[in-house]
Amino acid sequence: MTENLEYNRMRWRSRRGMLELDLLLLPFFDEMYLAITAAQQLSFQKLLEQDDPDLLEWFSQKSRPDDAGMAALVDFMLARVRPKS
Repeated sequence: MTENLEYNRMRWRSRRGMLELDLLLLPFFDEMYLAITAAQQLSFQKLLEQDDPDLLEWFSQKSRPDDAGMAALVDFMLARVRPKS
Protein backbone atom coordinates (compact mmCIF):
# COMPACT_ATOMS: atom_id res chain seq x y z
CA MET A 1 0.00 0.00 0.00
CA THR A 2 2.73 2.48 0.97
CA GLU A 3 4.75 1.66 -2.17
CA ASN A 4 1.72 2.30 -4.37
CA LEU A 5 1.07 5.61 -2.63
CA GLU A 6 4.70 6.70 -3.09
CA TYR A 7 4.60 5.62 -6.74
CA ASN A 8 1.46 7.69 -7.30
CA ARG A 9 3.07 10.70 -5.60
CA MET A 10 6.10 10.39 -7.87
CA ARG A 11 3.85 10.20 -10.92
CA TRP A 12 1.97 13.30 -9.77
CA ARG A 13 5.26 15.17 -9.23
CA SER A 14 6.28 14.25 -12.78
CA ARG A 15 3.45 16.49 -14.03
CA ARG A 16 4.86 19.98 -14.13
CA GLY A 17 2.31 22.09 -15.98
CA MET A 18 4.89 23.18 -18.55
CA LEU A 19 4.26 21.33 -21.81
CA GLU A 20 7.93 20.87 -22.69
CA LEU A 21 8.61 19.21 -19.34
CA ASP A 22 5.38 17.22 -19.27
CA LEU A 23 6.26 15.68 -22.64
CA LEU A 24 9.56 14.41 -21.20
CA LEU A 25 8.94 13.65 -17.54
CA LEU A 26 5.56 11.96 -17.46
CA PRO A 27 6.16 9.51 -20.33
CA PHE A 28 9.61 8.71 -18.92
CA PHE A 29 8.10 8.00 -15.53
CA ASP A 30 5.31 5.85 -16.95
CA GLU A 31 7.55 3.89 -19.31
CA MET A 32 10.91 3.69 -17.56
CA TYR A 33 10.82 4.47 -13.84
CA LEU A 34 10.31 0.91 -12.67
CA ALA A 35 12.91 -0.40 -15.15
CA ILE A 36 15.80 1.92 -14.27
CA THR A 37 18.34 1.26 -11.54
CA ALA A 38 17.83 2.36 -7.94
CA ALA A 39 20.54 5.00 -8.44
CA GLN A 40 18.73 6.35 -11.48
CA GLN A 41 15.46 6.36 -9.56
CA LEU A 42 17.11 8.40 -6.85
CA SER A 43 18.46 10.83 -9.46
CA PHE A 44 14.96 11.10 -10.93
CA GLN A 45 13.55 11.88 -7.50
CA LYS A 46 16.19 14.60 -7.06
CA LEU A 47 15.40 15.88 -10.55
CA LEU A 48 11.77 16.38 -9.59
CA GLU A 49 12.84 18.58 -6.67
CA GLN A 50 14.43 21.10 -9.06
CA ASP A 51 12.80 24.26 -10.35
CA ASP A 52 11.14 24.15 -13.77
CA PRO A 53 13.41 26.83 -15.31
CA ASP A 54 16.47 24.74 -14.36
CA LEU A 55 14.91 21.60 -15.82
CA LEU A 56 14.08 23.43 -19.03
CA GLU A 57 17.68 24.66 -19.31
CA TRP A 58 19.01 21.14 -18.83
CA PHE A 59 16.61 19.45 -21.24
CA SER A 60 17.20 22.14 -23.88
CA GLN A 61 20.94 21.52 -23.35
CA LYS A 62 21.69 25.14 -22.48
CA SER A 63 23.28 24.04 -19.20
CA ARG A 64 23.91 20.87 -17.19
CA PRO A 65 23.11 19.80 -13.65
CA ASP A 66 26.03 19.97 -11.22
CA ASP A 67 25.05 16.55 -9.85
CA ALA A 68 26.67 13.85 -12.01
CA GLY A 69 23.80 11.41 -11.48
CA MET A 70 21.22 13.93 -12.59
CA ALA A 71 23.37 14.95 -15.57
CA ALA A 72 23.64 11.30 -16.66
CA LEU A 73 19.89 10.86 -16.23
CA VAL A 74 19.14 13.98 -18.32
CA ASP A 75 21.38 12.57 -21.06
CA PHE A 76 19.64 9.20 -20.82
CA MET A 77 16.18 10.81 -21.01
CA LEU A 78 17.15 12.97 -23.99
CA ALA A 79 18.62 9.97 -25.82
CA ARG A 80 15.25 8.22 -25.55
CA VAL A 81 13.44 11.00 -27.40
CA ARG A 82 16.02 11.85 -30.03
CA PRO A 83 15.38 10.50 -33.52
CA LYS A 84 17.63 7.59 -34.43
CA SER A 85 20.00 8.33 -37.33
